[in-house]
Amino acid sequence: MGDLLFLMDSSGSILPYEFSGLKEFVVDLLKPFTIGPKDVQIGFVQVSDDPVVEFPFNKYTSNTAVQWALLNMKQKLGDTNTGKALTHAKDTMFTQKAGARPDVPKVLVWLTDGVSSDDISEPVKLLKDLGVTVFIVSTGRGNYIELKAAASEPSESHLYYVDPDDMYVIMEELRNEILEIIQLKKLRALDITASSFRLLWPKLLSDSTGYYLIEYSPLMDSQSKSWKTVTGDETSVVLRQLLPETTYEVKLTPINTNHNKYLVTKVTTLEEEMSPQVVVISESQPRSFHVSWAPTPHNVASYEVLYGILPGGETNLLTVSGDQNTTIVNNLEPNTTYLVTVSAMYQSGRTEALSVKACTQDESSKVRKLKLINISPTGVAALWDPARGKVLQYRVQCTRRRRSPSVRTVPAQVRGVLLTDLIPGTENRICVKAVYRNGVGRALCRTARTPQQQDILSPEKQSTKSFCTQKHQCWQKR
Repeated sequence: MGDLLFLMDSSGSILPYEFSGLKEFVVDLLKPFTIGPKDVQIGFVQVSDDPVVEFPFNKYTSNTAVQWALLNMKQKLGDTNTGKALTHAKDTMFTQKAGARPDVPKVLVWLTDGVSSDDISEPVKLLKDLGVTVFIVSTGRGNYIELKAAASEPSESHLYYVDPDDMYVIMEELRNEILEIIQLKKLRALDITASSFRLLWPKLLSDSTGYYLIEYSPLMDSQSKSWKTVTGDETSVVLRQLLPETTYEVKLTPINTNHNKYLVTKVTTLEEEMSPQVVVISESQPRSFHVSWAPTPHNVASYEVLYGILPGGETNLLTVSGDQNTTIVNNLEPNTTYLVTVSAMYQSGRTEALSVKACTQDESSKVRKLKLINISPTGVAALWDPARGKVLQYRVQCTRRRRSPSVRTVPAQVRGVLLTDLIPGTENRICVKAVYRNGVGRALCRTARTPQQQDILSPEKQSTKSFCTQKHQCWQKR
């Protein structure tokens, strides 16, 4: 019994065949589940410019109905605003109005290519605070550090990287992990760190019949006992300020006049993480790239980033503050492989280091011949010739007068977009970048001035509109 919400990327960064494959994956994943108000309920949200609710938890009460809805679902395209969708899931989906039940396990399965245009860290934290277990399935182009932090711990059973053509490989394992959560029959720990973990337990009480008493202490020091109480309608709680590398004995007792049973378990916290464990190269340009690392323990005084051309080139050194986890390396050679080493300099004098290879982009990775065509006083078509190399997608940014910039992504085979919601008679800065597997190419920018409203019926504007209608296959309407 549980509420299972799917959050699926439907933006322009997902190719049509990938979208169809994701739908079929969800259908096959759910086949063994019994769906209904007294069993597992399914909700579904598509990620685009704005979240699109395909159906709430209380709409479909059979597996057949859910399968039909999924297979007939249309891709929305647009931008990848996952943070907005996660916030919507917390505020709107996991509510009684959407059919969510307060006394059952809550699970979120996020299907993505790993690219998000907005921040996901805070919305994911709030979802976990609600007791939601987060699984992530990425088709392999995502930021590992960001996704690892977003998935529930241990990440090896909640974060899956897989090629779109090989998703069946992870299906059984993911299904079993979900079933273990929603069929919870014992006291269980998730999101274990060096200083905290989250407890989950089956529904034993209701708010009107009592509360839970949680007692926990180090196994080797039972006298150092701590207590915590939660209301009877809760089935999850986070225990914090624990010792690293310590086994705790945890006892959960339902307190009421009719219930004498209790649940126990043992949980071992993780060792304090040594930094860096992961180094990621992103935003690769012909003469620069970003270096990011994790985790960032409080007792690191500074980080040293050493980089040099392979093989055996001259090395350079950057020093970064201990509370930072990213830096930009500049003045590099185009189309060149570098060895990057990030070293954590601890206050105690201890040093830990990790190295990765990084490649700069070729100078020719810029989009060519960007052309802007006025369609209407509020609309401009941006057309371009493709960039060289294996482009994954294109990123289009429009800086509009008196409005915040918009960023959109389109598949590699698309050669243009239609930008709307502009202000008549204003200048709009439009930039297009090619996105590669190891970074983003240089931007090509142009400025378009939209016509005044009274110019809309001029013969010159009418001919432009006709031309663009005939060439509509050249761009993707946004």
